[in-house]
Amino acid sequence: MPNVYEKERTLQDEISGKVAEALPGVEVLAVELSGPERFTVYVDRDGGVDLALCQQVTRVLSDYLRDYGVDVSSPGPERPLRKPEHFEHAVGRRVKLKTERRKLRGEVTRAGADAVTVAADGGEFDIPYGEIVRGNLIEEREGR
Repeated sequence: MPNVYEKERTLQDEISGKVAEALPGVEVLAVELSGPERFTVYVDRDGGVDLALCQQVTRVLSDYLRDYGVDVSSPGPERPLRKPEHFEHAVGRRVKLKTERRKLRGEVTRAGADAVTVAADGGEFDIPYGEIVRGNLIEEREGR
């Protein structure tokens, strides 16, 4: 039986293909299970995400509504990071990462082809993309 992260990856692969085919220019950033029968799809596109786009994506994913509750959302300030190109855009920014073995908060210093480097806890850690099960920007607020 697949674990939650494997199921998320499978759903993300399936959903990304369906959305890309039906709605060119819309990127599925992440799919996150919020329970055994519910998931959230984070999408983005040039020009941003509005309610109409969320409704379009929900219609594209109507086949999933038999088995799941489906939420569609904009990425928000704590944008999901899953792909190497997401981490490339995050260099110099603070992130929180979760692997199956640990959690880490720090600043992205490099984003290579196979791994991201994060400065945290006085050191630098290379984390292969394949080990990351969740990654998000940390919202940067004034006065911090």
